Amino acid sequence: MTKKMYIHYDKEGDYLEVRFGPPSESYYEEMEEDTFERIDEKTGKVVGYAFFNVQKRKEKQLKDIEVELPL
Repeated sequence: MTKKMYIHYDKEGDYLEVRFGPPSESYYEEMEEDTFERIDEKTGKVVGYAFFNVQKRKEKQLKDIEVELPL
């Protein structure tokens, strides 16, 4: 089974979201400051990530964002 990856960036809100597969009932768990995992409520699996203050990271020390992909 293949899944699509959806990427959305809201420039005004400085918010980046990466989602795997179609939308589902989910909630977010904070991984670190401004970085969240999106967890499917039914399966408990990671179905995406959300990143806040993406542009502001450049103003601070530019830091890579590293997350594991659910395969």
